[in-house]
Amino acid sequence: MTTTVPVNALDRHIAPLASRLEQAAAEVIASGYYVLGPNVKAFEKEFADWCGVANCVTVANGTEALELGLRSLGIREGKTVAVVGNAAMYGTTAVLACGASPVFVDIHPVTSTMDPKALEAAAATQRIDAVIVTHLYGRLADMQAIMALASKYGFTVFEDCAQAHGARDASGRKAGSFGSAASFSFYPTKNLGALGDGGAIVTNDTTTADTLSKLRQYGWNGKYRNELQGGRNSRLDEMQAAFLRVMLPLLDDWNARRREIANRYSNEIRHDRITVPPASGDDFVAHLYVVRTVDREGLQKHLAAAGIASDVHYPVPDYRQPLFGNRYSGITLAATDAACASVVTLPCFPELTDEEVTRVIEACNRW
Repeated sequence: MTTTVPVNALDRHIAPLASRLEQAAAEVIASGYYVLGPNVKAFEKEFADWCGVANCVTVANGTEALELGLRSLGIREGKTVAVVGNAAMYGTTAVLACGASPVFVDIHPVTSTMDPKALEAAAATQRIDAVIVTHLYGRLADMQAIMALASKYGFTVFEDCAQAHGARDASGRKAGSFGSAASFSFYPTKNLGALGDGGAIVTNDTTTADTLSKLRQYGWNGKYRNELQGGRNSRLDEMQAAFLRVMLPLLDDWNARRREIANRYSNEIRHDRITVPPASGDDFVAHLYVVRTVDREGLQKHLAAAGIASDVHYPVPDYRQPLFGNRYSGITLAATDAACASVVTLPCFPELTDEEVTRVIEACNRW
């Protein structure tokens, strides 16, 4: 029986690192430091340097990185935040947690990231206090255009980099270094993933970083002295920080392998009912490789029969989620609706073999 090609395989990813991770764990256990210890401090500096920013504040997970990042920038009840609707509610959930209101903006039909033209149309007709720019699937959004709009309309830019660790523009500037602040997730499946939950916010502003350091620990400005509302216990633990320090130096090579696989798909999948993203450079770190088809069910059934796993990221636009009821029933975002109805995720992770990549390509072409 032919082995199924998985969408992702964390066992393959972690196994070669097992001895180094075991050593890191043993060192943490022996140290006596388990929360906000030397590994957290060291990783925060190393990750900030890697991103090309001044400050990194780690937290418990990527969702809280989004929320606390927004709070650190003054997002609260009465504020409005522009978001895309094709990214599984993560950004929208953070906006709602802050008591703010989402403004849904359409995506570019090719990149699946926020369309600057749609953003300008929204900003020209209503007040927007901040924008969450989601670098979806590992692709850097059009930050030059979005930052120009921020200057023109006076809104704050917050980057969601959960799927884009290391994506960079033509000048080499990395995701997370453009806006006022940016969030990252270290969920195990991410390009840089821990062995559990973890997250971080990066920023060049020391005041924002100081606010974040308080928000992640109850809102304290000193032990048992609560200064800020919206604080909570949200800390990256020492063990996960130690694991991430082992993995960070390997990330550029992992991203390069992801991109190599993605570009093979883009160049070699040739089928009139499968639309592939364009071959890409350093602006794409291939967190997910997502194609589109008008017959998603048919393609997925065909792939499954050929021993190829697939997934859907993501099938329901935020503004069609059940929790909203009919609140956004009047919204029509053509590119977002079309994407959510047609996207299919193919296997793409650094340990995928060349032979497995070929199997995926041939299966797609035989459909």
